[in-house]
Amino acid sequence: MAIIQPVQTRPEPSEPPGAHKGLPPQPTQRGALTMVTMLFFMWGLITALNDVLIPHLRAVYTLSYVQAMLVQSCFFGAYFLVSLPAGALVRRIGYQRGVVAGLATAGVGCLMFYPAAQAGFGLFLAALFVLASGITMLQVAANPYVTILGPAATASGRLTLTQGFNSLGTTVGPLVGAWLILSDGAADGAHAVQGPYLMLAFTLLALSVGFALARLPQVAATADDRTPLVLRQHPRLVFAVLAIFLYVGAEVAIGSFIVNFLTERHIAGLSVANAAHYVSLYWGGAMVGRFVGALVMRRVSAGKALVFSAAVAVVLILVAVFGSGSVAMWAILAVGLCNAIMFPTIFSMGLHQLGARTGQAAGLLCMAIVGGAVVPVGQGVLADLVGVQWSFLLPATCYLPILWFGIRYAGIYRQAAA
Repeated sequence: MAIIQPVQTRPEPSEPPGAHKGLPPQPTQRGALTMVTMLFFMWGLITALNDVLIPHLRAVYTLSYVQAMLVQSCFFGAYFLVSLPAGALVRRIGYQRGVVAGLATAGVGCLMFYPAAQAGFGLFLAALFVLASGITMLQVAANPYVTILGPAATASGRLTLTQGFNSLGTTVGPLVGAWLILSDGAADGAHAVQGPYLMLAFTLLALSVGFALARLPQVAATADDRTPLVLRQHPRLVFAVLAIFLYVGAEVAIGSFIVNFLTERHIAGLSVANAAHYVSLYWGGAMVGRFVGALVMRRVSAGKALVFSAAVAVVLILVAVFGSGSVAMWAILAVGLCNAIMFPTIFSMGLHQLGARTGQAAGLLCMAIVGGAVVPVGQGVLADLVGVQWSFLLPATCYLPILWFGIRYAGIYRQAAA
């Protein structure tokens, strides 16, 4: 697995040695961070499109809830299968070329949606896997890269800020999907996805060319065979992996079922197309929360913020399960706000002070995103058995270990600074 080391910059001749220490990122680093933030936006948009794709394909191919959740299984399953090979690729060809390869792979996955409209559901699943494989390559490098561009104590806030642009993508995605795929003016059946995913393919391929030509700071990626990661020596990392698995699983499961939840008569009774617009509010809450959280977490510890968010998420889901009407509807949508700081906080807490083992640890944390492939299927089983509303009890239970993780490791940054 690749180790992403801090970017090394040479001070200008007029500057004394060490002039950059303790200062904000220099222009070249700031430009690199801006370009990486574009990637966060794009994979957020693509990921959120799945929430529109699921009810559409379910109607086109007459699928059960479990079958429809195979969309998320193929998409997030790629994180588990591709994270380690992606890390090896970054180690071999470097960060910048790794990004180019990831964008190109994702673009090919989007192109596969065009023939999938004629071939059937199976090729859709294959296309989603290829698309997610490209995104995985981007995730493996981008998240740890952001955490090292500044002090360790503010890594959560920095990653929260960049994740805010990821949430901007997840907010825009359902709106774009509802307009291009579910609207009355969209093409019929499976053909409705061809145009939107062709546009995504061209955008991703254009970005890959842009990154290939860009002048980015050099990032060292070295093998870590001499510094093996022994998990029993790092229990915090083990629990962080579990927390990422459960968080992503819960977040994706909720987003996947919101449309169906809001079409229930005793909840909102909306049409599928109208309900799809509300998915943007769910992801939009995460976007607002991440931008606000980046400021709040300068004063509030990461662990305390995580505890508060997880506790409120559980309460809101229980209100949605046992309530009805607008109360239940707005309760489940508000969970998105609680999700805002969870991924960047857990990720940075898991990587804290791992040194040369950071690359391996980041790979494990990215593999844990496979929770998005597992938990939605579990909720699909419950939805087929007991109904959509009661099935939300599964993601509610996922937040409880996250709550414990925040309590257990609330003071790690304070201890490190002491």
